Amino acid sequence: MNKRTQLALATILLTALALGTPGCSTADTDALRKANGGRGQNPAAANEGKILGGTPARGGTLTILSNQDFAHLDPARNWVMPTMDFGTRLLYRTLVTFAAEPGSAGSRIVPDLATDLGRPSNGGRTWTFTLKEGLRYEDGSPITAQDVKYNVERSFSPDLTGGPDYAARYLAGTKGYTGPLTGKHLASIRTPDTSTVVFELTRPVADFASTATLPTFAPVPKAHEKGAQYDGRPFSSGPYKIESYDRDKKLVLVRNEHWDPKTDPVRKAYPDRFVVLMGLKGGQIDDRIIASSGADASAVAWSDLQPESVPKVLGKPGIRQRLLAESQGCTEMLQLNTSRPPFDDPEVREAMQHAVDKEAVLTAGGGPALNDIATAYLPPALTGGKQADTLRIPPAGDPDKAKALLKAAGRASGFKASLTVSTGDKTKAEALQQGLSRAGVNITVDTVDPGAYYDIIGDTRSAPDMVLAGWCPDYPSGSTFLPFVFDGRTIKEKGNSGNYAQFRDKPTMRRIDEINAMPDAAAAGRAWADLDAAILAKSPAVPLLLERKPLLVGTNVAGAFGHPVWAGQLDYATIGLKDPSKSQG
Repeated sequence: MNKRTQLALATILLTALALGTPGCSTADTDALRKANGGRGQNPAAANEGKILGGTPARGGTLTILSNQDFAHLDPARNWVMPTMDFGTRLLYRTLVTFAAEPGSAGSRIVPDLATDLGRPSNGGRTWTFTLKEGLRYEDGSPITAQDVKYNVERSFSPDLTGGPDYAARYLAGTKGYTGPLTGKHLASIRTPDTSTVVFELTRPVADFASTATLPTFAPVPKAHEKGAQYDGRPFSSGPYKIESYDRDKKLVLVRNEHWDPKTDPVRKAYPDRFVVLMGLKGGQIDDRIIASSGADASAVAWSDLQPESVPKVLGKPGIRQRLLAESQGCTEMLQLNTSRPPFDDPEVREAMQHAVDKEAVLTAGGGPALNDIATAYLPPALTGGKQADTLRIPPAGDPDKAKALLKAAGRASGFKASLTVSTGDKTKAEALQQGLSRAGVNITVDTVDPGAYYDIIGDTRSAPDMVLAGWCPDYPSGSTFLPFVFDGRTIKEKGNSGNYAQFRDKPTMRRIDEINAMPDAAAAGRAWADLDAAILAKSPAVPLLLERKPLLVGTNVAGAFGHPVWAGQLDYATIGLKDPSKSQG
């Protein structure tokens, strides 16, 4: 049997394992469906929208077992979904935030530092926020509007790369601005007093309040500015502060005694301490939380459940009930570097759409219990609950069609290319490698530590031919997806984020501007879906998977749920322990 057949059989086997045992009977399947609340045959989704463990008690130490360090904790640089959750729920607050609730209710924005969701004026070109009274940093000093302005300005610094760039997109008068360290400030952010901050925008932005949920809109006092070193010790405006941080090894958070819960109805701050243990192997994390012995009973996983651990969990009801696997609301893509050969040729890129074996990639990612195959860029949450499929390519690909397209492009004998992935995605890379070889595309795979991955692939001077990178909307709008991944004007030489394909297409950029100017949100939503199909036809990236976020929690963990906005990551605003006295650390 050839490689594709082997992988297809592996998919069937893994599906059977996910359902209990290979060749399970109709009675077994019916029992599983009943145990799964009647939601079909995917036991990974059994706890979707649920809160595990009941209401936490106050106190104790919650341990987070992680395979990596954080890419960035500086709020001006924090733009990776799980890390944004960690930072904005525990270390710093933003002008507004998302409700700490499972399911669709978690997509609702609520005031955080601000008294309301902001007040638009001037036709939506001016937004005013007023800060609550009694807001304090970890040293007891007051949080001011000037501190919010300062952090937004910091996000323009060329030395603080990797963070959200909504401020650069929306604020007026930012051309050539390089941050406040030169002593210059933005006139488009006004602070008439210590509790009022006013943003002047280049155009009306109806959902600017949602933008203010991002870490860019957290406060940073100028007196604590440390440039790039701020990453290691953000000054806390949230319920916890950093006690110690040994990079790549351990982070310890303790209570910020000056955080006032009366000003913060979102964060419950149940544990006394959070301890993040880093550098663990994914399988090791799974095994420790499955066993839940000692301190591990009060632990949660940061990294996804490994594919090889799926049968250990889904086949055992007692363990399966401690698995959260919310939809990430993201699309994972194989992005093709369009800035140079061979992917500067649209015909070669089209061939890649047909050459990839998505079934094999799905298997490598944990099988159909934890993933769906992607057929477009925009995730279903942005397109009415169902993803479009305009190319109609079989899930296993069409290598003959790919070969024909390569021949027409003058590459009948195929070509060689490089692929860079995070170490945790090595099995997916190998599946891509095997699938592409059927069409004569021979790739070499390079793996990078997850904590450094986005910094490395974000350097366009040394970017590989292909990268594996997903994108998650920052809030439910196509404006937070397609412009960031496919607008050529967002590309940066260093700190490039989103458009790793370096796709520069004038019709696409022109249409992005037209849709952004639409006053009707529903019409804009339909236009984003149409643009999605138009970009897909030009193939700067191959959509691969719609993933769930499979995370295990220990037997002593309570208040755990995957948040819909944070790509299914645990919401650290409300998590805690059943019995704090049983925790350790």
